[in-house]
Amino acid sequence: MMRTLWIAVCAVPLAASAADPAEITVFSAGALQSGLVKVVDQYRRSTGAKVKVQFGTAPQLAKRLDSDEVADVLIAPPGLMDALASKNKVDAEGRVVVGRIGIGVAVRAGAPEPDIATLDRFKDALLKADSIVYNEASSGLYLENLFDLLGIGESLKPKTMRYASGADVFTQIIQSDRNEIGFGPITEIRQFEPKGLKLVGPLPAQIQHYTSYSAAVMTNAAVTEAAQEFVRYLGTPTAKAILAAAGID
Repeated sequence: MMRTLWIAVCAVPLAASAADPAEITVFSAGALQSGLVKVVDQYRRSTGAKVKVQFGTAPQLAKRLDSDEVADVLIAPPGLMDALASKNKVDAEGRVVVGRIGIGVAVRAGAPEPDIATLDRFKDALLKADSIVYNEASSGLYLENLFDLLGIGESLKPKTMRYASGADVFTQIIQSDRNEIGFGPITEIRQFEPKGLKLVGPLPAQIQHYTSYSAAVMTNAAVTEAAQEFVRYLGTPTAKAILAAAGID
């Protein structure tokens, strides 16, 4: 289920004849939530705009857009963005790069941490784990192919669990008393650390994978001009600094 974040807005004083600021509806990949929440709050305080953000995995976003749900702005990884651009559903020329996020390794807080300092140790830790847990989104697709390339894919399949979202992955790990190793965007892992998750570290450098995210205005946007202004803001130094502080390069 997609998580909806409502950014509350107090109206800025306007002349009696002025129109209320347009509400911008944003569909965004969930991995960006920790940084995007703060960017939206800064944008609201700077402009008085109203922004409603709904977060989900790329497959969830695609399903909602395929069912003709309407958003003004989409923030998504290249696969989904390119697919929608080919259908003329997003303004490809106005696309703005938001940032990129690497994949991290996670365990339950208090559980023994696997040794992932080298590629060989990383592979050994996975083979010794009771189960491996990761999502069905872009980072999960990368991991599935990676394990095959490392020659351990077949050994891991019987003990691999896949979930639709990072939240489901991390909840499984937190609630389990087994030796489970989980994977997901580093930003999402950090969000769950107060709930009982532990970030062991990023994938070893030689196999690290970054998912990039960009923003674009939907061609059927209800508030095109306001949406374009918000997308442009995501490319400003102010927005980039906020995102970088949240681990979004």
